[in-house]
Amino acid sequence: MAVSGFEGFEKRLELNFSGDDPAIGIGFRQLDFQSLEKVLHAVQCTVVSALGNQHFDSYVLSESSLFVYPTKIIIKTCGTTQLLKSVPPLLHHAATMDLQICACRYTRGNFIFPEEQPYPHTSFEEEIVYLEENLPENLCCRKASVMPSKLSSHSWHVFSACDQSQMVMQKSPYDDQLYTAEVCMTGLDRVLAQKFFRHPNDGQTADSAGKEMTESTGICDINPNALICDFAFDPCGYSMNGIDGDHYSTIHVTPENGFSYASFECVASMYGDIVEMLNKAVQIFRPATMTVATKCTSHEVWMQVAKAIKPLGMKFRSCTVDDFPGTGSVVFQVFTSRRK
Repeated sequence: MAVSGFEGFEKRLELNFSGDDPAIGIGFRQLDFQSLEKVLHAVQCTVVSALGNQHFDSYVLSESSLFVYPTKIIIKTCGTTQLLKSVPPLLHHAATMDLQICACRYTRGNFIFPEEQPYPHTSFEEEIVYLEENLPENLCCRKASVMPSKLSSHSWHVFSACDQSQMVMQKSPYDDQLYTAEVCMTGLDRVLAQKFFRHPNDGQTADSAGKEMTESTGICDINPNALICDFAFDPCGYSMNGIDGDHYSTIHVTPENGFSYASFECVASMYGDIVEMLNKAVQIFRPATMTVATKCTSHEVWMQVAKAIKPLGMKFRSCTVDDFPGTGSVVFQVFTSRRK
């Protein structure tokens, strides 16, 4: 817990590997839970709930989420966690499984309480140096970018590194159809945010209280096909992971007034699905400000996102696009509420 308040904005790390065919091996999923816990200990978080299927394993953490695929790791953490400290142990474990890293992507927004962040997260420059020093030389296509907006308080930080030859070998036509949306919402509607506070002495477990929040807020309707693992914190706060085939979604809520925050992330094979889920998520939180960072192969997605958000009382403020060698493009959009 930061002195000023809880830091809702997450840091997100995605590592992709080659060397084990996902169709015939479990790859990174063979990592035992004790080893996984040691990685998370370095980050300063723990597992509070878990769910998996034939494609991947998902973990709700004390600070956000972890997804483990055969050749991909996605970990996002909030608060004052030290996310990038997971890189050295994860690379060590990959080597023991004959997996070689072929891509890394690190993303985050602007922290609400940047002065409370510990090493190596005191600045984006420090984060870049840490990644440069800990990633192997084969990830030679590297780029760091701060994507601005018309609001000085909101920008999107991206560090990308890849072994382009390995990425070409790993890539399938299906990859070109995937969209990943990272949504950050601040200034949540106060009435709606209250739904993420638990009643004193409610007699419920964190799991049962989480399920109640999932149903009462309508989060269960964002993707009705998803199997949901949810968790309610005491006295307030909420996290969920959804799994739908080989796609994931995740929501994290810090509802306290003054620094309220909610994030929504999802993957879909069609931007129409992304837009539909985004539309539902916005109505659950009705934020004062919202940013949407979409990883895609087509810049046209921004028009569809803007078109879906506008009828919900949100004003389109800005759009920035940047390309990252070997790992695709990022479209960063900012919206503000028209409510008084």
